[in-house]
Amino acid sequence: MKHDQVCTRCVMDTSVPDIEFDVQGVCNYCRAAEARLSRELYLGPVHAGKLESLIADIKRDGAGKPYDCIIGVSGGVDSSYVAYLVKRKYGLRPLAVHFDNGWNSELAVQNIERLLNELDIDLYTNVVDWDEFKDLQLSFLKASVANSEIPTDHAIVALMYGMAAKQGVRYIISGGNLATESIMPDVWMHDAKDLRFLKAIHRRFGTRPLKTFPVQGYLRLAWNVLVRRIRYVSILNYVDYDKEQAMRILEKELGWRKYEAKHFESIYTRFFQGYLLPRKFKMDKRRPHLSSMIVSGQMSRAEALKELEQEPYNPSIAAEDTEYICQKFGLSPVEFDAIMRAPVRMSGDYPNSEHLLRSLAPAVRWIKQIATGRKPA
Repeated sequence: MKHDQVCTRCVMDTSVPDIEFDVQGVCNYCRAAEARLSRELYLGPVHAGKLESLIADIKRDGAGKPYDCIIGVSGGVDSSYVAYLVKRKYGLRPLAVHFDNGWNSELAVQNIERLLNELDIDLYTNVVDWDEFKDLQLSFLKASVANSEIPTDHAIVALMYGMAAKQGVRYIISGGNLATESIMPDVWMHDAKDLRFLKAIHRRFGTRPLKTFPVQGYLRLAWNVLVRRIRYVSILNYVDYDKEQAMRILEKELGWRKYEAKHFESIYTRFFQGYLLPRKFKMDKRRPHLSSMIVSGQMSRAEALKELEQEPYNPSIAAEDTEYICQKFGLSPVEFDAIMRAPVRMSGDYPNSEHLLRSLAPAVRWIKQIATGRKPA
């Protein structure tokens, strides 16, 4: 995909509708990311003792309980390194939670097994009802909105909060991090936590009731944050997180094996990022990921541009994945082609919570700050 202008600092470009450039050609996205890094990375002398204090709080609050924190595991590098840190480095007692949506690659299954066995971490796996989940995923594909990963992303967050509440645990430790994820256009991806949006699309295009699928609306989220006082901690923002170094540690100490690209531990996710988004929606998710790594100093702009010259993922694997996905969804080639050719829709084409969240913006920011410990912008 060729676009009119590319940021001179990162590799974000005019495929993003609301991108703006200053007189030096630097975009609003990498400027915003630099501001977030200065506020939300807790490194250096000014933040000395902050991580130690957090770990002490988690241990103190978890005293006498079977677990003192919840971690999500997907088999990917970020969540795997979190498991390594909290157990081996900081001596916490995590319960690992995995949402099995039926799309795990064989390598992901192996990585999860090796990781948790080596670290002696208990695992709770939620195996979703496949027919129910398939109906929901197909609804999002038929809705023709960009973020067809919302069913998985929503369920993961709902599941972790639900498990924290069940276990009486106050800390969910996330693999989210600014080193590789400080940039992601809101205009590309609708908020996965928006239960109204999820239900609206399923009502319109689905056929099966959602009986077992984990859900959490904004009211339940507020209850979990304000009443149950559950905190969602991005611990990788408290350490000098270098993704390449983390992979070397995981490979050497735990027998973990790397994937072809970020989030490719899921067959559906690599189809979504490597095929569906660029071909139908003209979005290359590598751009915000690589731009994040440029801004955090983990990659040069020249290296990122060179990577973008390659296909999003191996064409032969893409063909195999597409055939497999059609078979698993029960889609004929004609039906799949109709989905790919259908006009692109925006999230505003379906009922959602954006207007409500904008009207309650101060309260939303306040709850986010309490939930995550982030400094206000």
